[in-house]
Amino acid sequence: ELKNPEGAGVDVRFGKVYKISGKGFLGIDERDTPDAKLIQSYKKGVKKTLTLKKGDYFLVKTIEKVNIPSDLAGHVYPRSTLFRSGILLLATQISPGYKGSLIFGLANIGPSATSIELGSRIAQVQFTKVDGGGTKYRGQWRGGRVSTSNKEKQV
Repeated sequence: ELKNPEGAGVDVRFGKVYKISGKGFLGIDERDTPDAKLIQSYKKGVKKTLTLKKGDYFLVKTIEKVNIPSDLAGHVYPRSTLFRSGILLLATQISPGYKGSLIFGLANIGPSATSIELGSRIAQVQFTKVDGGGTKYRGQWRGGRVSTSNKEKQV
């Protein structure tokens, strides 16, 4: 809600949907994520929905991009309608210095199908002050990259 925000954070909206396939690998020094194929994108004024059947899993990218300063970290919380509908939002902290779209996992762990309209608010980001000087994000996921293209060295 850009005109009348509520709560202690900023809502982010559901913009792109990716289906993953293939194998992933998380090693001590290297990693490789499954392939991610874009299957839907939000377009203002065009109504599109994603239906998650029981057991479905998708990666989703937010419409909004963030530019986190070095003295803040972000923490992501799902909108309660998701878990009330059996949908699990998988997220992590947003490190100081991260720039780009946010990528989340959406899994239907409930008993029935649920549809989500692209462009709807799915999560809220709350920001926490980082006292004492943390380190800025230097990982390879800057800019909202969705998956690896090959096995790569971890930073």
